[in-house]
Amino acid sequence: MHVLWLIVTRCFKLTWRLLNFVRECILNLFVFLLVLAGIGIWLIVQPQHNTGATRGALLLNLNGIVVDQVITDSVQWGRNLLDTSSNRLQENSLFELVDMIRQAKTDENITGIVLSLKDFAGADQPSLQYIGKALREFRDGGKPIYAIGDSYNQTQYYLASFANKIYLSPQGEVGLHGFSSNNFYYKSLLEKLKITTTVFRVGTYKSAVEPFIRDNMSPEAKEADQLWLNGLWENYLNAIAANRQLTSGQMFPDAATMLAGLKATKGDSARYALDNKWVDQLADRSNVEIDLIKTFGWNEQQKEFNYVSMYDYQPVTTLQQEQQIAVIFANGTITDSSRIPGIVGADTAAAEIRQARLDPKIKALVLRVNSPGGSVTGSEIIRSELAALHKAGKPIVVSMGGLAASGGYWISTPADYIIASPSTLTGSIGVFGVVNTVENTLGSMGIYSDGVATSPLADVSVTRALPEQVSQMIRLNVERGYKNFVALVAASRHKTPEQIDKIAQGRVWTGVDAKNNGLVDELGDFDTAVVKAAALAQLKTWQLWYPQPLNLLDILRREMKSSVRTVLADLVQTWLPAPLLKATMAMKVSSPLFEDLRDPQHRYAICLTCATVH
Repeated sequence: MHVLWLIVTRCFKLTWRLLNFVRECILNLFVFLLVLAGIGIWLIVQPQHNTGATRGALLLNLNGIVVDQVITDSVQWGRNLLDTSSNRLQENSLFELVDMIRQAKTDENITGIVLSLKDFAGADQPSLQYIGKALREFRDGGKPIYAIGDSYNQTQYYLASFANKIYLSPQGEVGLHGFSSNNFYYKSLLEKLKITTTVFRVGTYKSAVEPFIRDNMSPEAKEADQLWLNGLWENYLNAIAANRQLTSGQMFPDAATMLAGLKATKGDSARYALDNKWVDQLADRSNVEIDLIKTFGWNEQQKEFNYVSMYDYQPVTTLQQEQQIAVIFANGTITDSSRIPGIVGADTAAAEIRQARLDPKIKALVLRVNSPGGSVTGSEIIRSELAALHKAGKPIVVSMGGLAASGGYWISTPADYIIASPSTLTGSIGVFGVVNTVENTLGSMGIYSDGVATSPLADVSVTRALPEQVSQMIRLNVERGYKNFVALVAASRHKTPEQIDKIAQGRVWTGVDAKNNGLVDELGDFDTAVVKAAALAQLKTWQLWYPQPLNLLDILRREMKSSVRTVLADLVQTWLPAPLLKATMAMKVSSPLFEDLRDPQHRYAICLTCATVH
């Protein structure tokens, strides 16, 4: 009777939760439609912003991060709705920003640039270099650049170094300290949770699995990571030193020398920055404003110096051309599914590539890769579609961003030409697999799993130890995946598999080292890739074609699906016994790296250490 009553109670609770969930979904949808209607009305009646008709500065008041591809084309709506004065954009398109600076160079109404970087959260180093290139072009065109800030971190200072004059608050600092890379390791945690982790990997330097099997970084991983980390820091230091007309040693001496210099100023970081020519003038905001008013004039209406914000500066529209170069983005971790924000969905990417293949106006393709890799299956889906486009006679040029490693390199193999930045992290040619099981976790709680099966291959479950035959099959699959990877690279780079294997083994290379090892063809940026694609397609004039970004409705629909899965998972968990629920939560703790990676064959080509530089 007690058991029956318990079942009835749980059924009632489940039904009640489902009804509440349906009610909330309907109400949320209704509110969302009202918000959309309100946004539309507000945008219609909103007066137009200053588009730069008055002569003055272009204010690059960067907010958030700079990325290759923004999540949605509806960000502007959200910015206008929430706060029109602060321009709190979370993402900024790298290519739109560079185009804006280049447009301002020839705009008679723009007489200079003011860099206000206090809310700039960051970008990868190749993106910073590309923005810096545009700023240098602007400055060389005869228009001045001023950088203003209370303080500068390393990322902000990189862009500030391109200015003709850098202002710093008397109470501020320039936070130059170098680069580091750190990871969490949780072998002991898994042992305490009694989770069995079976790892399959090929590659001496394939360190993505080390957190599962070690409590610290292996000597091989330290050696490899130190090499590319030093390369990135050298590129960074050489750039800012050249901008400040100093040597790298003058720009950033050893720690002991910096400490002695800081002691000489009695801990005054701003004075230290000025004495070492990191900045040009110490001034508070009011004095900086006086200088900017002298340079750009006074706007009586705004009560500020004359400027137009980058978020209000209108781009120049260009005429549609018949000959186009498609630009396809692979931005994020690769999965064998549709695209969601921050994830390269293989199905979506393949559909975009197919569209470029079938469109007669598109004569060539630039694949912009900024990915640590991911699912082997997903990577192969994208690669095979690129191979079909290449077979159709349309040249492919890969433009590598900050990261084009592992699966990011896999999808680059069909290219006619590969261009990387000197600071690109690429290579990491290796494959691994990880399978976690919780039979020991359950056993420690007195829960055991048993049953019958027609074959050991069918008896695979997270609650059971991995059958030996299955383990061997996964190992063979992973090894085969590595051989395929090496063979693809060898064919692409016109080398033997043995030659590629020597520089593969999961090792990460900077763009400079990758060029020396024959993994890329040329050091350059996105402009270099576009010009090369045009040359291969024999185009004298062209226009860039971009696939449509996710719209607001797409994102909300996918967020709704995610919410439904979360709610249903929570409902299911209410039915689980407490010990089994604990084991389920332990599994989530043990595999946070693979929440979005569900390769059907448990094979991954991903570099997890490449994106942890700070």
